[in-house]
Amino acid sequence: MIRFEAVDKFFGSFQVLKKISLEVALGERVVVCGPSGSGKSTLIRCINGLEQHESGTLSVEGTKLGHDHASLNKVRSSVGMVFQQFNLFPHLTAIENLMLGPVRARKLPREEARDLAQRYLERVRIPEQADKYPRQLSGGQQQRVAIARSLCMEPRIMLFDEPTSALDPEMINEVLDVMTELAESGMTMICVTHEMGFARRVADKMVFMDHGEIVEEAGPETFFNTPKSRRCQDFLQKILQH
Repeated sequence: MIRFEAVDKFFGSFQVLKKISLEVALGERVVVCGPSGSGKSTLIRCINGLEQHESGTLSVEGTKLGHDHASLNKVRSSVGMVFQQFNLFPHLTAIENLMLGPVRARKLPREEARDLAQRYLERVRIPEQADKYPRQLSGGQQQRVAIARSLCMEPRIMLFDEPTSALDPEMINEVLDVMTELAESGMTMICVTHEMGFARRVADKMVFMDHGEIVEEAGPETFFNTPKSRRCQDFLQKILQH
């Protein structure tokens, strides 16, 4: 589904991704972790063209991502993304936020879009919040609306960029539960997170990044129990103590 081959990315003279090579198979659930500034968010932002890589090859479902609108639009039609911040339109209700993409981008009739939106609000377990505005929702509810909004575009790949980092601790589990259900449904997923309990539960593959490089890549059993690199061992020791 996704293939990085020797991908480099710079911000000015600073190299944020260094010769990244990674493959994600259909239905695979990959969790990317590592210290702040290691390039994790940039890695997944490159997948839907929010950041453009300078060299190497990045392809999504066989489409090579270039700087042209055609490849970007093709890839974005099959990739959904959920960010740290919920990015909901404050003047629209939850269901109106969900309907916007299907009506504008997919040209669905409004009634059809409303039915679709209601279905995905049920899937993230907040159908009763359909007519509330973002300010009337908790952080966890807003993030679940954001997940449902991405699902309304019916993507084949979902990207999550630290989706629980802006939430209060008691709201984290309600979002992780929704993500776990998504993972169990067979959705291809890449998730940047520090939630290691979630990672152990759902990941098929763990990827550890540091200083713009993939340092370690392994199944969760091997990754958590017998990490090979010293950098990964130190990171896990620190994060699992919290």
